[in-house]
Amino acid sequence: MAEEILDKARDLVDGQIDFEGQRRAENYATLLLAISGLVAFNVGFLYQDIQKALYIGLGGTALTFLAIVPPWPIYNKNPVKWLPAGSGWQ
Repeated sequence: MAEEILDKARDLVDGQIDFEGQRRAENYATLLLAISGLVAFNVGFLYQDIQKALYIGLGGTALTFLAIVPPWPIYNKNPVKWLPAGSGWQ
């Protein structure tokens, strides 16, 4: 039982994502950072307050970090099917 829990924890920390997941993560990161940057700029401009703009930008960066860095299951929906060892073409 403890070994099963340890295996699940190891799978979470291992960070396996597929090639499609890498593309998806890059697109999400670009989108989230662009949106948070635009919101931060507009709020800072509207209120003429650089501190609000910086906090919104940092918050958007932290949100992007939480959405992208952990190996969420959405990033491993198309795993690569590798050939068994020794069965390559000779």
